[in-house]
Amino acid sequence: MTRCTSLNVRARLDAEAAALADRYWRHGPLPHLQLFVSVEGEAVLDRCFGSARQDGPELAPDAIYRIASMSKPLVVAAFLSLVEEGLVSLDDPVASVLPECARPRLWKGEMDAEGDPITSPCDTPMRIIDLLRHTSGLSYSFHRQTPIDALYADNYLDGFHQRRTSAEYAKALAGVPLLFTPGERFHYSVSIDLLGLVMERVVGEPLDRLLARRVFDPLGMTDTGFMIGAGQRARLADAWIWDGVASPALYDRGDQSRWRIAQKCWSAGGGLLSTVRDYHRFLHMLLQGGELEGRRILSPQSVALMMQNHLPQGGDLVAEGSVELSETSLRGVGMGLGGAVIVDPSRALAPGSAGTFFWGGLLSTGFFADPARRIIGIVMTQLMPSGLTNLREDFRRAVYGALKEQETHA
Repeated sequence: MTRCTSLNVRARLDAEAAALADRYWRHGPLPHLQLFVSVEGEAVLDRCFGSARQDGPELAPDAIYRIASMSKPLVVAAFLSLVEEGLVSLDDPVASVLPECARPRLWKGEMDAEGDPITSPCDTPMRIIDLLRHTSGLSYSFHRQTPIDALYADNYLDGFHQRRTSAEYAKALAGVPLLFTPGERFHYSVSIDLLGLVMERVVGEPLDRLLARRVFDPLGMTDTGFMIGAGQRARLADAWIWDGVASPALYDRGDQSRWRIAQKCWSAGGGLLSTVRDYHRFLHMLLQGGELEGRRILSPQSVALMMQNHLPQGGDLVAEGSVELSETSLRGVGMGLGGAVIVDPSRALAPGSAGTFFWGGLLSTGFFADPARRIIGIVMTQLMPSGLTNLREDFRRAVYGALKEQETHA
């Protein structure tokens, strides 16, 4: 990228960012918005819009966000480091690490007269790979598709903050019937939360310390973790919730956040906080084959494994999925380990090269990392649920549109 072209791209991206902010923040529901793009590791866009706090200071580039399901790739990377050391295998049965999961029951699709699920024994073991690719038979309450989903809500199995210890959570989750035989198909679920418990048992170390030691500290991700420290609290943005009809309501105040409080059990699938800078360092590490600034986190082989399609039949999420996801279009998109991956750009509804790895979080955060074109895009805000806007999809289209113009005139 020449200096002149770089300036042209920056100007185009800046204009696109302003247009997105005008649509989704100034005249839309978002409380604030940060948009970031890098090419070959060089930042070409980092714009902030709105106030970090209700009637408070402007959003700053070092703002801290609740990243929800963007926690998943971070946890998966740490898990793959355990695999590299031979401590655990993707093919291991979950029950070999968590005996609580040794006798799963399979829901037969009906409820009895008392309103309890009718089940039968599940003879196929749930393997750890099923947790990483969401083929475990577990679920999330927010799908609201089956009575089993309602059990997740009734038993508080998928909140950001658990009321149980890790052992108590494993036991409670094992008591809910599986929706289908493990390995059969994709269904987005609390699988990564269960993976976090597997990791704790394998290493004998709390998940927060394990992630810090294996990923956050080596990468210099100083603002990423499950809790907000006293010195960081001024930078934690307010989070909002919206029903799509009335005005958004405050969900979690930055200065009085629930993330100030230590938990008995950390949510591996959705409990982390982070910043644009930190998350970019993680994604840049992936695009460099597992290494950043001389510190190796993963082997190139593990990174490649993470960013390839692992659906059981090798298809896409239309053929092998069972739920709609706000985080991703489904056609031409497969499931990697911890996030989605574009397998057929001609069929995918969003731009990106084959192999582009992406995911998002419930509070409308999102990222994409394109290995072929060395592009990283990150969007941060704090409005849930994420499916009420097309922000992430529009952001990706805007980025590729600007870069396509550069390539056309190169």
